[in-house]
Amino acid sequence: MKILFDARFIRTDFHDGVSRYSTELGNALAKLTKVTFIICDENQLDFLPHKAQFILIHSPVSVKEPFTSLILNKYNPDIVFSPMQVMGAMGRKFKLILTSHDMIFYHYNVAPIGQPFLLRVGWKAYHATKVPERIALNGADLVATVSKAMRAEFEDAKLTKRPIIVVPNAPQNLAKLTKKQPAGLKPRNLIYMGSLMEYKNAETLIKGMQYLPGYTLHILSKSTPERLNELKALVPEKANVIFYNGVTDERYAELLSNRAALVSGSLAEGFGVPAVEALAMGVPAVLSDIPVFHEVAGKGALYFESLNAKDFARKVKELDNKSTRDQLIHDGKKHAATFTWKNSAKTLLTAIKSLV
Repeated sequence: MKILFDARFIRTDFHDGVSRYSTELGNALAKLTKVTFIICDENQLDFLPHKAQFILIHSPVSVKEPFTSLILNKYNPDIVFSPMQVMGAMGRKFKLILTSHDMIFYHYNVAPIGQPFLLRVGWKAYHATKVPERIALNGADLVATVSKAMRAEFEDAKLTKRPIIVVPNAPQNLAKLTKKQPAGLKPRNLIYMGSLMEYKNAETLIKGMQYLPGYTLHILSKSTPERLNELKALVPEKANVIFYNGVTDERYAELLSNRAALVSGSLAEGFGVPAVEALAMGVPAVLSDIPVFHEVAGKGALYFESLNAKDFARKVKELDNKSTRDQLIHDGKKHAATFTWKNSAKTLLTAIKSLV
């Protein structure tokens, strides 16, 4: 059985969500079965297994992308897996699994912050209607997504006629990146990790700081100067909010280990990796009350009304109670342990075998 794994979405500067998903899932799958990786830059091999077999083709943003299956036919694969949905399926002679991570941009039709103008225009045009994605996903034999909540959304929206499987994200081991370890003390540092697009709702976290004297909100994310200035203008008088505009994984782990709670007011998520990473490290979380956060954090988090800054502050203060905090940490570690790349790779391999 010849499996091609599309690794062209791996970034060689720093990981975004799809890049890390591609890297970790690809490496985990290669431990279970023989895999040939599709790359568009030989530097991507640095993130893949040593001496990995590979084929080098065009970038996924190339004008050749609609014809990718025709190009891959000459390598005689039995099946191709892609961690995105943009691969052209026309004329393919193999089984195909495509991935769609969420429906966020159908609800909030804005392009990712900081992208080139033409890409932003194309992004908005693509998400103006569900027709392009339906065509893309229906070109596959099977569709993968990252959470049960997303599978339910896809089914409700009739996004594809194909069967949908859940191949979840998993946390990276942040604890190994720092010598400090969370001590279970009363949190005084609130850590936000994620993009600063409007649907992420960092505004509610910032506004809530007026009710949390003695706490500091650390906003770790990189963004444009314009967006950072918008958020800085919202900081209440005498509130402690620090903007980092990007941190290393090591710095992220260090901040989480220092009397911290992970916070997010997001209005929509495909999975919610930072929440699971914090729980796995023994750090409690305070999250907006949306279905996917309940799925990925379970009883390891407290949940607040998404747009209610006072409710956010109330939930943060509940962490001052030692018994509440200890129970959250215990339940969070247990729940986070159910998400591993090995388990996700096993799910994917089972799906592959069912098709071939």
